[in-house]
Amino acid sequence: MYDRIVNGANYPIIASLSHTHPPTPTPLSQPFPRDYNQAIRQAQQATKTALEDGATLIEVEFPSATLSSVPGDAEGVNEMNFSLSYLRQYLRVFQPQATTTRIFFPDEKELQVAQEGINTIDPNAGSWTQDAVFSQTNFILDFLSKPNGFLDLGLSLGGVDVAGRVQPTDETYIIAYPHFDPREMIAVEELWQKAAKESNRPIIIFNGELDRIRSGYYPPLFYPKIGKLAQNFIPLFETAYYIHNFKGAGGGILFRSYPGDWQVLVRGSSSSSSSNDTTEVVHTQATMPSLKEVALDILPKAQRARKKAF
Repeated sequence: MYDRIVNGANYPIIASLSHTHPPTPTPLSQPFPRDYNQAIRQAQQATKTALEDGATLIEVEFPSATLSSVPGDAEGVNEMNFSLSYLRQYLRVFQPQATTTRIFFPDEKELQVAQEGINTIDPNAGSWTQDAVFSQTNFILDFLSKPNGFLDLGLSLGGVDVAGRVQPTDETYIIAYPHFDPREMIAVEELWQKAAKESNRPIIIFNGELDRIRSGYYPPLFYPKIGKLAQNFIPLFETAYYIHNFKGAGGGILFRSYPGDWQVLVRGSSSSSSSNDTTEVVHTQATMPSLKEVALDILPKAQRARKKAF
């Protein structure tokens, strides 16, 4: 069902400045993207390859404000609007299957924004205009949740039966940025259990900030359902494309493009360079390291090695 995009020659990876233990990325590893156009192309190829390899739960995650930003650098509404525009680009790879691909937006309001756009500017609220990027489309558009007073009180009355709305003709589910409300990922897990698991229909999470669940951002004591997702659901995902930035003097990047290695990079090619346009691979591994491990172990060691090299 998915035609493979033929990859060009492998890009070279800049060697580590640590002369004792240089990283050895696999030939399938991709370079850190120069811009969003390259990032989208990499994400499309990574997703297609993961699907061809049999993955049915797939994560695509990259910052939406700039490729060097972290969650929260932009207003939450604007981050979702940025993700909306990138989602439309990303979905071009699914265009031949548009009539059998169902896109779930976080809620009815975000679905309306996708279809109708935003025509008002409110600088005080940090919101700006947004084009109606899904005003005309063959994709099936849907939503995960319908906020109401009962849900705000912690009651499930009036909730949305997401799995009950899918159709036998659906082949793929794309979940658009389900990170604002933890109930959104609970709905995704229910969709998987009731409609996708047995039929092996793929679910692709696009900019869902799954790291919040992985890292324990939601305390299991107060969010027991999220705690169960962290243990039993999130580990099932294949991370096809991923960029996470670390700020500060010892900052860097955790990057992966399936089926390549996980790469930790630092910005700037030399101690005299202040450019963020160049990156160096300082560590690679086959499995995803925790963000804590990257921040407290891998990056500090890399920075110390760079200082010794110069």
